[in-house]
Amino acid sequence: MKNIKYIVLSLLTFGFISCEYDELDELREANSDIEESVVLEEFTPGSADFSKYVALGNSLTAGFADGALYKVSQENSTPAILAQQFAALANGGSFAQPLMNDNVGGLLAAGNQLPGFGPRLAYGGLDDNGNPIIVPVNNLNPGATITTDIVLNNPTGPFNNLGVPGAKSFHLLAPGYGNIAALPNANPYFVRMASSPNTTVIADAIAQQPSFISLWIGNNDVLGYALSGGDGSNPITPMIGAPGVGFEQTYQALVGSLVGNIPNVQGILGNIPNVTAIPHFTTVPYNPIPLDAASAGALNQAYAAYNGGLQVAAQNNLITAEEAEERTIAFTEGEGNTMVLIDENLTNLSALGLPNYRQSTEDDLFVLPLSSLIPQGYGTQIQLEDRWVLTPEEQAEIAEATNQFNQVISAVATANGFALLDANTLLDQLATTGMESNGLILTSSLVTGGAFSLDGVHPNSRGYALIANEMLKEIDETYGTNFEASGNLVDVSTYNTNYSPTLLQ
Repeated sequence: MKNIKYIVLSLLTFGFISCEYDELDELREANSDIEESVVLEEFTPGSADFSKYVALGNSLTAGFADGALYKVSQENSTPAILAQQFAALANGGSFAQPLMNDNVGGLLAAGNQLPGFGPRLAYGGLDDNGNPIIVPVNNLNPGATITTDIVLNNPTGPFNNLGVPGAKSFHLLAPGYGNIAALPNANPYFVRMASSPNTTVIADAIAQQPSFISLWIGNNDVLGYALSGGDGSNPITPMIGAPGVGFEQTYQALVGSLVGNIPNVQGILGNIPNVTAIPHFTTVPYNPIPLDAASAGALNQAYAAYNGGLQVAAQNNLITAEEAEERTIAFTEGEGNTMVLIDENLTNLSALGLPNYRQSTEDDLFVLPLSSLIPQGYGTQIQLEDRWVLTPEEQAEIAEATNQFNQVISAVATANGFALLDANTLLDQLATTGMESNGLILTSSLVTGGAFSLDGVHPNSRGYALIANEMLKEIDETYGTNFEASGNLVDVSTYNTNYSPTLLQ
């Protein structure tokens, strides 16, 4: 088979102005006049009290990027950027974070790497086929060594950033979530910041008595299911159930604890983005297979018995003719062949010895790690198991849960007078039209879009800066500040999209 090539890096062209030179000069002159006439307001803090700011959430709060948590990504987390603006303009205080030891990322326990907590990803340019090289940083720089050890060198709190990568909503209520003796059921990141072994994330936030909080939690309650391809190993958090079980009561308990235990607390809540719009699910196309005539013929021969069995099943009214056609496997010479996957939603024909095969369609979404396996025969000789694909039915489950959870978040924000970041709309805009900021157009495309890190799930520093600006705008609306009108949003163009493999400390 030919080499797979479907991720192409190119220079991005953001817009075209089809004007004659004199018309263009007139346009520039007019814009200049407009800019000169704009007078920025003097900054006002409105009714907001930023004197003690504490952020709660998961990896999106912590500043996780490129598949890891590392020092510079934390320093450019959304809460850190917000705290910078609060301190520079209003009455904001210091903002402590449980910084990693290095810019390699990854975690050790008594000198041994924790499984699943490896170093950050790095970009190594293009390979000979024009595909981006995205690998662990130590593949490109052998000097990249993990040094953050949860047994030997945890920092001392309290910490204003209580974002815990991997946390679901109910984890913020769980005693012992940071107890090192409870590993692997505890969270190693919370081990580094917990005030005591049996505390909770929410208790550590309340203990600081913040005047202003941000809470962005719930993403992992659906993302875990999506990242596992909906195979059932990481189910969506149920909507109904007691605090610690169902999302609705858990979320209400979280905010109720904050409001009930912190007099006059103010804040902003973030809702759950459409996780299926992130590049982790939109980068691998449904038809990435190029085949020569011999390879296509061999594959068709291999699936001939299966196709014949489908016809028998249709003739015996076990499936419809339409389903038989949907399930028929066929490859052709050339580019754009689709992949064979196992779909549990198809009629079970195991009594005839027939598996639930069909070929991919444009309605299917594939997880990013599949990209490196397609050249090894995944999708052709090796049928794709559920963990590699989100079928339309699984996407519908995610959409329904996200919508229900966001209704809860919106209602809680309204009931408590909190600002609300509509992260769902934000991500949809990045994925469709893109967003303009400081002369840049940011999109959700992997590597070239400018907003997402190399893991295809988390924003990069520039993306976190964009989110911070959107939060500041919502704070303006709710608390009467004027970060936007006074020209005090951050310049996203000054934030990196990725970091060199040579950046270690």
